[in-house]
Amino acid sequence: MKWAILHAVSILALVHIVYCIDHYRYDDLVNVLQRVASDCPSITRLYSIGYSVEGRKLWVLEMTDNPGQHEMLEPEFKYIGNMHGDEVTGRAILTSLVQYLCDEYKNGNTRVEYILNTTRIHIMPTMNPDGFEYAYDYVERHGYRHWMYVGRNNANDVDLNRNFPDLFPKLYNKKLRNDGQNHHLSYSTMYSEMLRENETLAVMHWLDDYPFVLSANLHNGELVANYPYDASRNTYINEYAATPDDQLFRQLARTYSKNHGEMSTRKTPCEYGGDVFVDGITNGASWYSIRGGMQDYNYLATNCFEITLELGCIKFPAKEALPGIWDDNREALLAYIEQVHRGIKGVITDENNNPINDAVIEVDGIDHDITSTSTGEYWRLLPEPGTYRVHASAASFIRETKTITLEPDGVAMVINFTLHSFPMDNETTEEPVTDQVDVDKIVPICSGYRRWFYIFCWNIDR
Repeated sequence: MKWAILHAVSILALVHIVYCIDHYRYDDLVNVLQRVASDCPSITRLYSIGYSVEGRKLWVLEMTDNPGQHEMLEPEFKYIGNMHGDEVTGRAILTSLVQYLCDEYKNGNTRVEYILNTTRIHIMPTMNPDGFEYAYDYVERHGYRHWMYVGRNNANDVDLNRNFPDLFPKLYNKKLRNDGQNHHLSYSTMYSEMLRENETLAVMHWLDDYPFVLSANLHNGELVANYPYDASRNTYINEYAATPDDQLFRQLARTYSKNHGEMSTRKTPCEYGGDVFVDGITNGASWYSIRGGMQDYNYLATNCFEITLELGCIKFPAKEALPGIWDDNREALLAYIEQVHRGIKGVITDENNNPINDAVIEVDGIDHDITSTSTGEYWRLLPEPGTYRVHASAASFIRETKTITLEPDGVAMVINFTLHSFPMDNETTEEPVTDQVDVDKIVPICSGYRRWFYIFCWNIDR
């Protein structure tokens, strides 16, 4: 009887979500987010990261058991929708997701409770509210279209998914020089401020403010989970461009596609042209190469691992199609959030238990490092199962190494490191027995160049 009642409550919650799903114009979207924040104040915080070109706030709904604060070793996750204004599925299902999480948490859904109690989730239904309004107005006048570009760009007619700093010249230059820097690649702030759109800059600053671990960017136009790199070495050639974390990204993309109602099993291409992808996943550059994409920027400039989800052939589906689309994506959205708990995490301190900021975490065989936060925390997503040799190092400290074995149990293993300072010359003249710190030589590339010199410099660096 108890399970029958719980099942009935779950059905009612689902009916509520299906009934409420809509495209939502900007003001309506804000009202929904405010209502969810009001209905579930103990697990939500509504905040804005900035403004669009036309002055609309870029809203984010945080969902966790202690909103407004970062908890030690609790990973931070984000979903971003509607980056292209005419691609609206992500906007609709993320708005449904926040309602679903609120309702199910109140209804005692143990899985949702566990997700929100162990994860800090940030959901931005629209990154391009201006473009959406243009697209919506066009649909109102002309009816739904299978394929449309009206509203794709922002109000300045810029494609936001080509507007992030292109860090590949610096990455390849460093590989040629073998100087060791394979993460947190920097860029000229002045140059970025000149060329970045409001929406792009807002997301870049957002990435600086939160220690995001995992993310997904929701699009339309195909049905596939797309993983980095999005850019090939030669921009004009579509060829597989594997990151050092290629195996991990394949697992992450496959997690979404396998839990989607159709993505991994589709047998026919989109009606207006396209591909059928094995397992419903693809490397971005293999599909088609782009520069300045958001998922590559996440990987090369921050600790965050991001994939891009193409959620359907039709960019602006009719309202009547949205409930079915939500059903196809609901389980995949939850399963992908849960992937933030794979791999290892921990705290890096000195011998006096002080946290070490910007300590480097290296994994043998994976040429991409991550760094610790100001509180000494780190999260390192890794393929499972597997055995790994992990190193933690920081300037003026002796590097520490540990060997760990991971099982596919969905719970990150806690691996803490205590780093010891190099002994002073008057204390000992012996060389330390353990590995020493490799101090990266950071070679500034194009820093401070004016816009019209940057292309010339970029070509030399390549």
